[in-house]
This record gives sequence, C-alpha cells and structure tokens, in this order.
Amino acid sequence: MTFLLDWLELAVRWIHVIAGIAWIGTSFYFNWLNDRLSAPERAEPGLVGELWSVHGGGFYRAMKYDTVPRATLGHLHWFKWEAYLTWLSGFSLLVLVYYLRADLYLAGPASVLSPRWAPWIGVGTLVVGWLLYDRLCRSGLGRRPARLVALGVLLTAGAAWGLSQLLGARAGYMHVGALLGTIMAANVFFVIIPAHAELVAAVEQGRDPDRARGEAAAARSRHNNYLTLPVLFVMISGHYPMTYGHAGGWAILLGLFAVGVLTRHGFNRRNAGRRAGWLFPAAALGLLALAVVSTGTRGRAGVDAAATGPVPYAQVQEILVARCVTCHAAEPAHRLFDAPPGGIVLETAAQVRAWAPKIRAVAVDTRIMPLGNFTEMTDEERALLGAWIEQGARTDR
Repeated sequence: MTFLLDWLELAVRWIHVIAGIAWIGTSFYFNWLNDRLSAPERAEPGLVGELWSVHGGGFYRAMKYDTVPRATLGHLHWFKWEAYLTWLSGFSLLVLVYYLRADLYLAGPASVLSPRWAPWIGVGTLVVGWLLYDRLCRSGLGRRPARLVALGVLLTAGAAWGLSQLLGARAGYMHVGALLGTIMAANVFFVIIPAHAELVAAVEQGRDPDRARGEAAAARSRHNNYLTLPVLFVMISGHYPMTYGHAGGWAILLGLFAVGVLTRHGFNRRNAGRRAGWLFPAAALGLLALAVVSTGTRGRAGVDAAATGPVPYAQVQEILVARCVTCHAAEPAHRLFDAPPGGIVLETAAQVRAWAPKIRAVAVDTRIMPLGNFTEMTDEERALLGAWIEQGARTDR
C-alpha cells in the first residue's frame, strides 16, 4: 500500500509542478505584456494597445482590445484550468503527504494537537483565510491598497506564527504557502473569471460592461502577481531545513516572502519602463541577512564538545538505533516507508560517518528529525550526537 501511495504522490506532484509552471508562466507573461503595450500604430475600434515581439523564428503582434465583434467570441481562450489544476493537485498533495500521515508530518508527540484534529486545522486555515481576505478586499480597504497590504502582512505573520505553534515546522510552512495558493486560485475562480464572463456577456448583449467587476479582477490579478514568488519558495522550502527548522522559522518565512515581493516589484517596475535598480540589490541583501540570521540554528541542542568529553561511537549507535533506524534502515520497520527516506541508511559506522553533517543539520541544529519527534529523542541525546560530530565523527572510540 505504501508503495502505491508513493507512486500516486509522485504522479500528483508531477502534475502540480506542470500545472504550476503553466499558470505562473501565463501570469508572468500577461503582466509583462500589459506593462509593455504601446499605443497602436493605427486607430481601430476597441484597440487600446499593441506589442511587436520575436520568438521561435518569427514575428508576433499582440493587440489588446477592450471590446471585440460578437463573431470572435467563439474563438476566445480562457486561462483558468491552469490555476484550478494547480490548486487541486496541491491540495491532493496536502492530503497524501500530510493528512494521511498526520502522526508524522502534522502532529507528533510534542504537538498540542492530536493527529486526528491537525488536518482540520490545516483545512480550516485555507477556508477561513480566503473568506477573510475576500471580505477585506470587498470592504473599504479594497480602495486603500497600502492599508490592505499592511493588514495582509500582519495577518500572514499571525498565520505563520500560529501554524508554527500548532503544526510541525515544515507543515506550518506548507500550509502558509497553501493558504496563499488558495487565495490565488480562488481569485481566479470567484473574481477574475466571472469578470471575464461579464465582459463577454456585455459584448454579446451590446451593452457597456460592469467596470467595477473589471477593476476588481485587475486588482486581484495584481495580488496574484505579487504572491507568485512567495508561493514558489514554499514549494521548494522542504529541502532547506535551516529555514523552517529555525527557532524563529515563521519570521524567516516572512523575510523570504519580503525578498520575493521585492523581486517581483522590481520586475514589474522594469517591465513598465520605470527605474528599479535598487530593488534587486535590496532583495539580495535581504536574502544574505536571512542567511546570517539562520545560522542561529546551530547549537540549539546546547552542544559543547569540550564540556561533554569524548563520546564513544557505541553511545551514538545506541541513540541512532533507538531513535532513527526505525526509518533509516535498508528495510525500514516503520509502516509508512518501504525504502529509507532520502536514501539515508544509518545501520553501519561508515554510513553514519558519511551522513554526519546531515545528522547535525536535521537532528541537532534544527531538530526537525525524527519527524514529529515520534521516537522522542531527548535534548541530551541530540547534544551527544552533536558533540560526537564536532569531535570529528570518529568511529574508533
């Protein structure tokens, strides 16, 4: 059964990546196109801008109209399924990876939640988050972008902190990303596509379109544009425990979101022909500052190799057998794994020595392993592992 679930997860993850590339790619392109349009070379009813470009061995002329003849409506392409499929596959991954394995990935022994209730916290975050965001956009704050953004940052910070307390470190990150992704997809489903449908209906009926709905759709599209890079970071964050495993991982996440938004804003300004040179160095410096801050993950287990004294490998082996080898064996004993996670096997001294830096990073510095600490590794055991590694990870004592 685990083997089949792993293949199902692989297939869904692949679909998620493909759909995400298609969705974000079209988002990037159309935002770029709107910023690059110039006045049309000739007057034509409904034509508001055009752009010449070269690609694939030919020349292209893109033209934007605010209205079109009825006869052309049957040839319109709707960009929506990219967003829907990205969200559906992403939510399916939450179920496959986190909700069906809640005792490992959502709520371990140290969690204040039981594995039974943790998934409902995750789903509730997505639903309540979207409803709150949508309500704020439809309120008076929707006409005050600066205030809306400021409140959005505070609410995102609250969600990141709260989820970091309730769920596992990596699960908290994933659910903040899923919340932003849900907002983006719901913007498409509930606001942007209905506004496009209203525009088409107005052309068919020969009346003026509802401008308010068009303006709302444009605003939500811009929101989606700025959220893309933060969501993309969360998609890859699982590979970098020095971020979510930090004691202040939720603050690190917000900092990385700020870097992504600065970068996106820089591209938007440059695409519009405005100066943006300072934004990219600012984003790079911000990333460097976060890297420096994240070094504070080292030594969390109170490792002092000199004070601990020589640590024999036999003691290290005893800890690993009790806390790690359940999963990290050639044939794992844990019910959820048919193969050792990440290909990491810790059954021999040579294998342990080869993986010592990784053990230090995930079991000592960030404490993200064992998953959910389901084997209940103690601080003293983590300190002994760290001391042995600092003493040179020798296998002969």
